[in-house]
Amino acid sequence: MPAADSAKIRNVAAIGHRGTGKTSLTEAILFIAGAINRQGTVEQGTTVADWDEDEKKRQLSISASLCNFNWRDRNVNLLDTPGDPSFHADTIASLQVVEGALMVVNAAAGLEVQHERLWSQCDAGGVSRIVMVNMMDRERADFLGALEQLVDSFGTGAVAATLPIGAEDGFSGIVDLLTQKAYSYEGGKPSEIPVPDDMAGMVEEHREKLMDAVAENDDAVMEKYLEGEEISNEELYSALKAGVMAGTVFPVTAGCATRNIGIGPLLDLIVDAVPSPARRGPVKAIDRGEETELACDAQGPLAAFVFKTMADPFSGRINIFRVFSGELKSDSNIYNPVSKSKERAGHLLRLQGKEHIPVDVLGPGDIGAVAKLKATGTSDSLCGEGGEIIFPPLKFPNPVMSFAVEPKSKGDEEKVGTALKRLQEEDPTLVVKRDEQTNELIVSGLSQVHVEVVVDRMKRRFGAEVNLKPPRVPYLETIRKTAQAQGKYKKQTGGRGQYGDAWLRVEPLPRGAGFEFKDEVVGGVIPRGFIPAVEKGVVESMKEGELSGSPIVDIKVTVYDGSHHAVDSSEMAFKIAASMGLKKAISDADLVILEPIMSAQVTVPEANVGDVIGDMNSRRGKVLGMEPKGKMNQVNVEVPLAEMLSYAPDLRSMTGGRGDYTMEFLRYEEVPAHLARKIMEQAQAEKEEK
Repeated sequence: MPAADSAKIRNVAAIGHRGTGKTSLTEAILFIAGAINRQGTVEQGTTVADWDEDEKKRQLSISASLCNFNWRDRNVNLLDTPGDPSFHADTIASLQVVEGALMVVNAAAGLEVQHERLWSQCDAGGVSRIVMVNMMDRERADFLGALEQLVDSFGTGAVAATLPIGAEDGFSGIVDLLTQKAYSYEGGKPSEIPVPDDMAGMVEEHREKLMDAVAENDDAVMEKYLEGEEISNEELYSALKAGVMAGTVFPVTAGCATRNIGIGPLLDLIVDAVPSPARRGPVKAIDRGEETELACDAQGPLAAFVFKTMADPFSGRINIFRVFSGELKSDSNIYNPVSKSKERAGHLLRLQGKEHIPVDVLGPGDIGAVAKLKATGTSDSLCGEGGEIIFPPLKFPNPVMSFAVEPKSKGDEEKVGTALKRLQEEDPTLVVKRDEQTNELIVSGLSQVHVEVVVDRMKRRFGAEVNLKPPRVPYLETIRKTAQAQGKYKKQTGGRGQYGDAWLRVEPLPRGAGFEFKDEVVGGVIPRGFIPAVEKGVVESMKEGELSGSPIVDIKVTVYDGSHHAVDSSEMAFKIAASMGLKKAISDADLVILEPIMSAQVTVPEANVGDVIGDMNSRRGKVLGMEPKGKMNQVNVEVPLAEMLSYAPDLRSMTGGRGDYTMEFLRYEEVPAHLARKIMEQAQAEKEEK
């Protein structure tokens, strides 16, 4: 079977805020298009797109799901993406491989936070947009109100393409402003009816706005429109597609996915307004270090981009990719220029949710999947043998919520590690690392819900159960003044004794200087062969300070005197003596606790700036200034890590979900005395528990 004609492909991502009905809409589209013969529901866990057990349990999309259907001889690849910011990675990735976005808005809730973020990402990526105001049968559903919000936020290019007949319980159909036909769905299926008399004025008003917006994209159409001449359907749809592709027209439709109202006209709009890959034009990539442009050409060099990876329990790793140039055939040899690996593409697949449909070839503009590639992951590129074409890697948000994980059963460490490694392949926003100082295994994600889903999947897929707890703050200890002390170890047993004697001087170093060891011993009072043992004893003793049990840093230790025994002295004896001497010396050197200070950038609407600054002051933060970031403001602040462990949910609550932040380590500073006492008490309590 030959590859699909790229001019007849439409690639669309369903995007929007959580709870707008994207998955229900995807199900309705598949049903009306004849791709499925039974329409499932989110509540019953029977939809094609939300097939994962975690999605059924939580009744929300966690991963992007690839579906496909045919409408009017067009092959449509539809990606149902998560609306919850906790699982934003798949949405970001999906928008990199589509020409169009179907933004879904809840008719009752109107425009929400995630819509604004996703709209900006579509702008940045040049993704065309159409909008579906869904759930028109809900209480307080308001199509015109939602349309007004779209216009206020995104400009007059947002124009109605259909109007609802009625609302809430009375929602029964739509008027298609492009065809000027009305449809009633009262019998369950659309039947053409006259435009209701009471809607004539509204229809005329919004038809005029639609024509104004569309005609601006074609001079010939504009001239005919202004002169009142008849505009053919071909001319109208050509101008519409040009406007949608240029990002100047955003058609807005009304409907209800669960009752299949307005789905047909929406499908027509996807086919008529969203540009095909062939029409999109060339895409940029890097070929052997030089920027190049790839045409959507079946005869061109093979160049595909992997935007998602799944860990399938039966097929192993499955890579989902978009072909931008050339053709990828089953049972062919390919090359990954990112991992520098030769791969064998076995069976190529089309995905219908969790169903795998084998195909022989995937051509330019198409989206599909391949299983069991050995060294290929998300953001990698695939080429023909000898190819070196690389696409820019995906940019994902940094994790903001961290937890320490520990296996519920001793001996499960390896199982936990394997599970997390596999889940990281699926989710690039999941970060796993071992904190060398606290020795805790830290799992970081975009929210607490994100990490909890990871824990659920570890248990269900890999049988690895873990406990979550807040990570320990990696405190350090240092000294503020010079001190000296003797460390003397003398032990006499039945046989050979042990003897080591070393005088040490400790001095503070500048913050961040680390550790310095100096030998000032003269006269051979400590033989040269034992000096390394003294240093080793000092270094080992510095691993655990007296105040909080944290490592000691930024000190200079000098061994300047001591004594030895010709028979009983040994490396072990001097190592122990040095450890004893260091502990004595630092106890007289004004030992203090240091805490990590972070550089944070908090991006919030202007209305929330005051709240954020006040909150940061209460967290011992130091506000450095502000700078505008588009419609938002960025507050730059230095703040202790200890005060930021639970900041993500607090910021979300404070800003109604509109706030974001990034954070990175800056330096260490002394902990205030009253907080140091609490840290010491907690460390002592933990020590006693052990």
